[in-house]
Amino acid sequence: MITTQYGLIGFPLSHSFSKKYFTQKFENEGINHAHYDLFEIEDIQKLPDLLAKIPNLKGLNVTIPHKQAVLPFLAEIDEAAERIGAVNVIKVLENGKLKGYNSDYYGFRVSLEKMIGNTKLKALVLGTGGASLAVRTALKDLQIPYLLVSRSAGEKTIGYEQIDKSLMLDYQLIINTSPLGMSPKIDTCPLIPYEFVGENHFFYDLVYNPEITLFMKKGLEKGAKVQNGLEMLHLQAQKAWEIWQQ
Repeated sequence: MITTQYGLIGFPLSHSFSKKYFTQKFENEGINHAHYDLFEIEDIQKLPDLLAKIPNLKGLNVTIPHKQAVLPFLAEIDEAAERIGAVNVIKVLENGKLKGYNSDYYGFRVSLEKMIGNTKLKALVLGTGGASLAVRTALKDLQIPYLLVSRSAGEKTIGYEQIDKSLMLDYQLIINTSPLGMSPKIDTCPLIPYEFVGENHFFYDLVYNPEITLFMKKGLEKGAKVQNGLEMLHLQAQKAWEIWQQ
């Protein structure tokens, strides 16, 4: 039987859980004809060369920093991914062309709803990269008002230095979409005024390695409810597999 190939593109990939997840999935489900690898590419312009070298490729996951940069290489894009403006799943069509999808939206939305229930909240979204696009779209669909926070203020963003006590009390869902705190740089975290955090706050960190980031630890110390990105990752990976098997 011909082996079908799947994989992940991004840079760096030392933190990735995808290979372990899918290898375990194939083993548990007795899927003997599939293989998953990490393809570390720093420059997205090298994607066509990479694809030419991978026989029987059926699908790719896409991670930092290529979720937006990969768009010009796609022949088709799913409607939801187009609305989000970022892709984290690519399916290789029968004609060899690429179609983009976004399973981050599904993973984030389902896990967030489980975390906050029916609590009415406003959100601060820390970071404006590709990962934040799916988060923002999910928040819109859930009718959760949000403010974007970036290292430098802009037309649609505020700077970290603008977050004061009033904002922290008003926006009690804090979502870190940046890589701050990710292994191996575990001693970093978003620069927000943690002294104003309390028991009514929810801290959601898209980072999943380490299990408890410094951002989450600071929230826990103040009584906040916290969650890392592992459940989101499992959910989006399940959705990616469904897309590849369609």
